[in-house]
Amino acid sequence: MGSSESRLVVVRGNSASGKSSIAAGLREAFGRGLAVVGQDNLRRVVLREHDRHGGANIGLIDTTARYALDAGYHVVVEGILSAARYGPMLRRLVADHRGTTRCYYLDVPFEETLRRHATKPDPQLQAAVTERHLRDWYRERDLLPDGIETVIGADSALPDTIERIMRDTGLADLPALDV
Repeated sequence: MGSSESRLVVVRGNSASGKSSIAAGLREAFGRGLAVVGQDNLRRVVLREHDRHGGANIGLIDTTARYALDAGYHVVVEGILSAARYGPMLRRLVADHRGTTRCYYLDVPFEETLRRHATKPDPQLQAAVTERHLRDWYRERDLLPDGIETVIGADSALPDTIERIMRDTGLADLPALDV
């Protein structure tokens, strides 16, 4: 799946750890040709599904990422993507990709996720997601097995994290695609 030139980036972490901001920053830094496959969009918006074992969104994330890679896009898959629910799909996706693949886990302490959540620009989201929700969802260092993820701590500033991923994946050295 994909090509030897394609890039697959997986960005995981707890709610309000910075995943969506990183994905948006990667797209901005790269330009056209980088598809963002967001768990929240596919699960909550497209399917309006609860996050559960065996959920339809797991296959939809997998299918969407594969389709975009086969269509010539580089892909960022981002979301909480808990290891227990999404790990098998992510491991298959990583194993099947023929190009460069890098996985990152944002290791952000709970108190910092609370602070970051309070800065989100959508007041409805802030009101709908309470501290209790965040606490219930929080999983400390929910890493995938086999050490396939690079852990990025809360001390890494957003621009530094984006630059690091661009460099690690080789996206910084590639031209934007004409798609």
